[in-house]
Amino acid sequence: MAKWIEAAAYSLATHPDPVLEKQVDRVIGWIKKAQQSDGYLNVHFTVVAPEKRWSNLRDSHELYCAGHLMEAAVAHFRATGKRTLLDVLCRYADYIGRVFGRGKGQKRGYPGHEEIELALVKLYRATGEVRYLDLAKFFVDERGRRPHYYDKESRERGEAPGSYRFGKYDYLQAHLPVREQETAEGHSVRACYLYAGMADVAAETGDRELLKACRKLWKNIVQRRMYIHGGVGSSRFGERFTFDYDLPNEEAYAETCAAIALVFFAHRMLQVEVDGEYADVMERALYNGVISGVSLDGKRFFYDNLLAVHPEVHRFTGQKPPSRQAWFGCACCPPNIARMLSSLGQYVYSTDQRGMYVHLYVNGRAYMDVGNTRVEVEQKTAYPWDEKVRLVVRPEKAATFTLALRVPGWCSAPSLKVNGEAVQVAKHLRKGYVRVPRRWETGDRVELLLPMPPVRMEAHPSVRQDCGRVALQRGPLVYCLEETDNGKDLNDLVLPGDAKLTVKKDRGLFGGTSVIAARVRRRKSWSGKLYRPVESEALVGTMKAIPYFMWANRGEGEMLVWIGSAV
Repeated sequence: MAKWIEAAAYSLATHPDPVLEKQVDRVIGWIKKAQQSDGYLNVHFTVVAPEKRWSNLRDSHELYCAGHLMEAAVAHFRATGKRTLLDVLCRYADYIGRVFGRGKGQKRGYPGHEEIELALVKLYRATGEVRYLDLAKFFVDERGRRPHYYDKESRERGEAPGSYRFGKYDYLQAHLPVREQETAEGHSVRACYLYAGMADVAAETGDRELLKACRKLWKNIVQRRMYIHGGVGSSRFGERFTFDYDLPNEEAYAETCAAIALVFFAHRMLQVEVDGEYADVMERALYNGVISGVSLDGKRFFYDNLLAVHPEVHRFTGQKPPSRQAWFGCACCPPNIARMLSSLGQYVYSTDQRGMYVHLYVNGRAYMDVGNTRVEVEQKTAYPWDEKVRLVVRPEKAATFTLALRVPGWCSAPSLKVNGEAVQVAKHLRKGYVRVPRRWETGDRVELLLPMPPVRMEAHPSVRQDCGRVALQRGPLVYCLEETDNGKDLNDLVLPGDAKLTVKKDRGLFGGTSVIAARVRRRKSWSGKLYRPVESEALVGTMKAIPYFMWANRGEGEMLVWIGSAV
C-alpha cells in the first residue's frame, strides 16, 4: 500500500488526476484511522499479534514498513501540498524516536530489513525536524554493535542466541558496525537500502568516516559483485551477495528490487559527489536490470532477472519456467517498479549554486533553480536508440552558470556543440561530465552526440562463468539472444572475433527495435550419439540479439546474455 501511494503521488506531481487523487485520499483516510493513540501504525501488530510489538526486529518488518509509509508521506506532501499523510507519519516517527535510542528505558535495536534509515532522512528534509535525521543516524550507528541486540531480543523471546535460520548476521549487514564493513554482504536489497541510507546520513551530517565506508562498499559491489545488467545478489539462497566475482548466469538471482536499491545507492552517492561512475551504474541498472522486471505491456513481472535460461531446468526443479507473473506472494517488486518509473524525473538532473547537471538523457522538460535563477531545460532525443541529444536552455533571465553533461563511460568519441559552435569535450571533461561555463541566454541550443556502436564486452577472468564468452552492448543497453530468433542450443553458438556487428532496425519487433546481427558458427547437427570426436567443420549462420529488457515477451524459450566467443 505504501509503495502504491508513493507511486501514485509521483504520478500526480506530473500528471494531475482528480480520480486518482481521490483514491489516494481515501486510502490515507484508512491509514489515519488505523493509527493508535500513541502513534504506532502497523495493522498486523495491532490486530493479529499486539503482544509482539517490537519483540523481533530481526525477522519482523515493523521498521521497514514504517519507512515505506514515511517515503509515501513525503512523496504525497511534495506532490499535493497536503499534510494528511505527512502528519500521521510524523506522529509515528516521533513515537519510534521515543521507543528507540540510547536513553534510559529505550531499545538499542535496529531493523532486520533496512529502509527506515533513508526514509527518515527524507522526512527530515521535508519537515526540517532534526530529530528525524538524528534517529536515522542512530539506526545506522547502532547496527552491528556489541553486545549484539539480536542476541538480546532472542533471549527475551526465549530463544537461544545463534539459532538464526540464515546463520550469521552478515545476512542482515549486522555482523560488524557499518564503518568497519568492507564488502557487500547478505540480502542484497537490505544491503543497498542500508548503503543508500548511510550515504544520506553522511551527506547531511558531514560524516567523512561514514562516506568513506560508503565508497568502499560501492567499489566492492561495482568492481566485483555486480552483473553486467546492473543486477546484484547472485544467490537465490538468501537473495544475497556471495563472494567476489561469483556471478552465475543460469542460477542468478538479481532481484528486481535489488537493482532498484542499487539505483538508490548510486543516486545518493551522485548527490554527494558528481562523478560519472555513479551515474553510469545508475543508468546501467535502470535500462537493464530494473525495466527487465516488467513486461512491455506493464502487467507482468519478474522477481529475479536471470542472464541465461533453459526452461527445462526450471521444470525439473519444480519451478515454473521463467516467465513474468501477474503477482507474487511477496509482492515487493511490482510496486517498487511503479514508484521507480513514476519518480524517474528525480534522477535526470541535479543543481547547485554554480550549475546544472544532466545525468540521464530522456525526452522531456524540467524546471530548476540554479542559484537564484529559474531555468527551464528541454531535452529532445530518441536515446537510447539514437545517439543524438538536443537540449534547449531557457533561463528566466540571462545568467552565468555551468551546464554539466554526463559523457557515459561506454562512449569513447563524444562531441558537443553550443549554438552550433564546437566545444572541446576533452578540455572540459572532469569526472565523466563535460562542463560548459558561460552566460546562458534563453533559447541557447546544445547538441550532444554520443556515438554508440555495438561492442563486445568481456568479464574479469575471475568470473569463471563468463570465461571465453562475450556480451553485446550498444550504448547503455545490454543485449541477449532468444530462442525464438536463433533456435535452440544457444550455448552452441560461437561469435567469431572478426565477425562484424551490425545494428538494424527491426520494425516488426515491438513496434521497431534496434537489434544486433552478426555472423556466427554452430556445430553440425548430431544424429543419435551423445559424444563424438571433435570435427573442424561448422555451420555458418547469423544471429539476432535483442535488448535484454525486452526478453520473455514472446513466449517461453532459451535466453542467453554471455555468448561463446572465438578469436
